[in-house]
Amino acid sequence: MKLTVDGHEVFAATGGQVFDAALPAVIFVHGAGMDHTVWALQTRYFAHHGRTVLAVDLPGHGRSAGDPLTSIEDMAAWLGRLMDAAGLETAALAGHSMGALIALAAAGSLSDRVRALALLGAAPRMPVHPDLLAAAEANAHLAVDLVNSWGHGRAGHLGGNRAPGLWLMGGAERVLERSAPGVLFGDLAACNAFGGAGEAAAKVTCPTRVIAGEADMMTPAKAGAKLAQAIAGAELVRIAGCGHMMMLEKPDETLDALRTLL
Repeated sequence: MKLTVDGHEVFAATGGQVFDAALPAVIFVHGAGMDHTVWALQTRYFAHHGRTVLAVDLPGHGRSAGDPLTSIEDMAAWLGRLMDAAGLETAALAGHSMGALIALAAAGSLSDRVRALALLGAAPRMPVHPDLLAAAEANAHLAVDLVNSWGHGRAGHLGGNRAPGLWLMGGAERVLERSAPGVLFGDLAACNAFGGAGEAAAKVTCPTRVIAGEADMMTPAKAGAKLAQAIAGAELVRIAGCGHMMMLEKPDETLDALRTLL
């Protein structure tokens, strides 16, 4: 599905069903350097079980036009304008990593327009290692390698895909390699600079679930627990044997954590 936001064409996957703004909506927001494809299983499930789905490509990512936005706050405000463009008064938000920060900031600012919130691979602060930032700024392939390696748990390093013949880390690497020069750096810099998670968390009023991989090296589960504690009534779900890329590493368990909320 294509929408127009801020004068630029935006792409959003709809899970194989026609988008219908009259149904309860779920918006999925990807992480740094990624695109809508990381949500393939989850979008199809919700689109075929009574929800209407938008798995967006953020500006300058995937199949969306426009320049990439440079701060989490700007991306969160853009999410509100996306909802307007889609004709949505309310929606549930599910964000992964950088997308979790965006969804959190949006929930804090959009208030009752967000009916539920799922934060995957999230933490109150997401500092980025200086070596990774430097590699991303130089558009060196090392940045892709580091994100991919740190982003997957042990099973992902050894194969790990539930579908025979498919390679978890290879697939994630291709997604990162497709991003335009400067996109990964801009996303990582935005995560590194964002300090508004606590303020946004205090404003969240909707049902919220923080989903953490117990083997996550990028946003450890204990950091996810701290974020859940900062949000009134939030629930923490831990996924055993799972790294940062939970939608790909543990797709069924991740779906189980999402489907009773969204």
